[in-house]
Amino acid sequence: MSNFLTEHLIHRDEDFMVIHKPAGVLTVPGKTEDLQDCVINRLLKIESQTLLIHRLDRDTSGILVFGLTKWGQKTISRQFQERQTEKTYQAVVAGHLEGEGTVDVPVIYDPEHPPLHIAAPDHNKPALTHWQAIEHFEIQGQAVTRVKLTPITGRSHQLRVHMQYLGHPIVGDTLYATPEQQQLIPRLCLHAEHLSFYHPQTQERVEFYYPVPF
Repeated sequence: MSNFLTEHLIHRDEDFMVIHKPAGVLTVPGKTEDLQDCVINRLLKIESQTLLIHRLDRDTSGILVFGLTKWGQKTISRQFQERQTEKTYQAVVAGHLEGEGTVDVPVIYDPEHPPLHIAAPDHNKPALTHWQAIEHFEIQGQAVTRVKLTPITGRSHQLRVHMQYLGHPIVGDTLYATPEQQQLIPRLCLHAEHLSFYHPQTQERVEFYYPVPF
């Protein structure tokens, strides 16, 4: 088994495998030649049956599930589409954020400033995120807050845009944070720590965790 799969495999059975994606690696290849190194291409070299189910942003770390059979891909993908999966993330955001709440604001692509997305309250596609502050501390003398994020919808850049919308961008976010906030930590502090769904064969609920690396 290759070093990548040895280091990052969390679970594997007949229908799917769950891995931990490191920050800085694409889930799927980009459009140019220099963006072909990605998780699925690495996995296809080891397991030719690997099938895409969902994605994480390049700079986000955490749990990814891939199909190993068409049935596994189909049944788990449907659960993502029908919001039957449960996903939680941890992030470190700039500033002091108290309590918990919900951001219910559509997020859309900004064609004038690619690859940015923006909060668009008047748009008709919903984007919904629950957040909960869990710890306050400082980085380089700057107040930050560790938060638990639960996306109900799955729009591109949703968590990053929603935290910016709240006035608390994710630390290390090179797209949505200020230059000062970007420099506090040399990575995007966003991690997919938990994923659960119904097993394609048994229909029992399965859960996977991977500890937060920041």
